[in-house]
Amino acid sequence: MSSVLDQRSAPTAVDPRPAPPRRRTRILALPEARWALASLVLFLLALPVYLLDGPGWLWAVLFGATYVTGGWEPGREGLKAIKDKTLDVDLLMVVAALGAAAIGQVLDGALLIVIFATSGALEAVATARTADSVRGLLDLAPTTATRLLPDGAEESVDAQSLAIGDTVLVRPGERVGADGQVIDGKSDVDQATITGEPLPVAKRAGDEVFAGTVNGTGALCVRVERDPADSVIARIVKMVEEASETKAPTQLFIEKIEQRYSIGMVIATLAVFGIPLTFGDTLQSALLRAMTFMIVASPCAVVLSTMPPLLSSIANAGRRGVLAKSAVVMERLGQIDLVALDKTGTLTEGTPRVTDIHPLPDAGLDEEGLLTLAAAAEHPSEHPLARAVVDAARQRGLHLPEATDFSSTPGEGVTATVEGRTVQVGSPSRLLTTTSSHDKVVAEMENTGRTSVAVLRDGAVMGVLGVADRLRPDAAATVAALTELTGRTPVLLTGDNERAARHLAAQVGITDVRAGLLPQDKVTAVKAWEAEGRRVLVVGDGVNDAPALAAAHSGIAMGKAGSDLAVETADAIVVRDELATIPSIVQLSRTARRLVIQNLAIAGTFITVLVAWDLIGNLPLPLGVAGHEGSTVIVGLNGLRLLREAAWPRLAKDTA
Repeated sequence: MSSVLDQRSAPTAVDPRPAPPRRRTRILALPEARWALASLVLFLLALPVYLLDGPGWLWAVLFGATYVTGGWEPGREGLKAIKDKTLDVDLLMVVAALGAAAIGQVLDGALLIVIFATSGALEAVATARTADSVRGLLDLAPTTATRLLPDGAEESVDAQSLAIGDTVLVRPGERVGADGQVIDGKSDVDQATITGEPLPVAKRAGDEVFAGTVNGTGALCVRVERDPADSVIARIVKMVEEASETKAPTQLFIEKIEQRYSIGMVIATLAVFGIPLTFGDTLQSALLRAMTFMIVASPCAVVLSTMPPLLSSIANAGRRGVLAKSAVVMERLGQIDLVALDKTGTLTEGTPRVTDIHPLPDAGLDEEGLLTLAAAAEHPSEHPLARAVVDAARQRGLHLPEATDFSSTPGEGVTATVEGRTVQVGSPSRLLTTTSSHDKVVAEMENTGRTSVAVLRDGAVMGVLGVADRLRPDAAATVAALTELTGRTPVLLTGDNERAARHLAAQVGITDVRAGLLPQDKVTAVKAWEAEGRRVLVVGDGVNDAPALAAAHSGIAMGKAGSDLAVETADAIVVRDELATIPSIVQLSRTARRLVIQNLAIAGTFITVLVAWDLIGNLPLPLGVAGHEGSTVIVGLNGLRLLREAAWPRLAKDTA
């Protein structure tokens, strides 16, 4: 066919359109967050006045404002629940706080209000950020595309209006507008957002391309093969949403427990108040017993049983560069029994580097000479391989001569004139046509997962460079630690090719390798393990990992270079990309869960004893308050132990 690409004027190398704005809900835009913040500030203002015996009217006003601001949201939701003929624990906490205030325990009630207001705000923030991340994924796909008409003319159309069979023109630097097949042209396409491959992939007629991937320096004609609503990007969005919804049954179970507890608490309080009155007790005595019951049965100690250990572990992990998004996340991380690791950007650094320099014996060049020659020719190029070669030369302090007459051919390499001689750098399979001594070197590199780059001068082979994504220094130790924690070696899930994946897996001790996977394939693998009863932890960094991160029992994103969607979808983020912190936070989570169980046992014992005393005997109010507060202090201090530096688990090689 006659190429329509030859009829176009030279396109610009970069898409001039501004990047779409990042979609992110501000925390204070959420009413729950604003009310919780106001409640916390008022509580902190009232606390010193109360403890230092300041003016009573002042701390009363401040604590009253704390009750109003912090109790507004849960109280309103509780009233809505009553309207729907249900009860929830939020309303119960508001009632308990008011009951505490009614018998003089204003501080206790205010603290309870602040805790629940903060918890509600955190839940609202997490929900909003998840919605933001899913919507933000749609920004990867371009809003417009250039459609080619049958007469050769072109028109700009909404990408969502493209239909199967349409032909679109993708210029250099533009994002591909739809999933389809290349019918004309050749270029390198960066499809890391879909497959996780660290290097751009050469595309020519007959190859498949995906919406949202970035075209390189060539122009492509693409025939649309999928409806935009069914593109890989659209399916990723759908999978993230579906995976998030699968957590709803657990939430429903919790709501059932809350409902039963709330009903039981109301019935018990009314009974404690009404029965003594029936048998002739005075109103004041019955009311005092009922209020004492409400105080000692109040789940403050139960609330603090879970929060201090989990929040302390979150704070400790945060100091080590690991951000867990909620206390629920911290608890779930300790439950995992299988780990699935991404390759590029997770086990590896995600940046190609020169690993080998092999000048041919008869080329007349040493390693530095060969690297200088290649870097000089590659210097004008923006290809990741070119940047790796130039960076290697700079690290050695080499002087690069000026290159002229530079040209780049997608899928083949670059050509330039260096010191009056023609230098070619690129793929051996494209540049080399004869068998020679370099073939063994190229085969050895490619068999070990490295990318080989041939360097020619005036048509003669000068040598071969090896480029590879560097393994993280702590990868092997991390795999070993995770194996010990879960009793099973982690699995490698990657979109990269089988040969490179297996070579890297062998270096870190992984035997189960799943390579060449698209995002939906990773989700399928995770769901299969979950169906077997496994609780899977997925660790990744790219958009292509986001559906698996959402589908898994727990997900951790490498945050330094991770995509926005992976970071928002994951339950926890390794901010500094220190892989060794992953087994550490899993172990810390398990320690926190043990302390939660201890605290629940302590709190349950205190509540049972005090409630029984109040019902069977005559529990004095001061003693009931002392027992209630004492149990609260005990479980709180027990949980705060995880704030200590010594509480952070370390790998054998982790000396940080």
